[in-house]
Amino acid sequence: MIPLPPSRLRAALAPLRGKVLRLEIAGLGFGPQLTLDAIGLRPAFGRPDVTVRASLADYAALALRREDPDTLFFTRRLVLEGDTALGLELKNALDALGGLVPPRAGL
Repeated sequence: MIPLPPSRLRAALAPLRGKVLRLEIAGLGFGPQLTLDAIGLRPAFGRPDVTVRASLADYAALALRREDPDTLFFTRRLVLEGDTALGLELKNALDALGGLVPPRAGL
């Protein structure tokens, strides 16, 4: 369980409530599946509603704001499958937050 503070992050992830998001690692064919409940993110089981697939390096680059998700998507380094509308809604909501990790110079 990953508790989330009552904040803009919780609001950004609200579309995930009752849905299953799979963060698949490209080339490995597996990755964590998460859903949102009243407390925070928790592991989820069953068929995912949306799958996001990228390499581990690309996930790290996204988290550190070294890469833009649109660039990765249009270069086919980030793939959305399933409920793509849900995936885009989550992406846009997280983009509106300005990133979870501030950009770091020189990285």
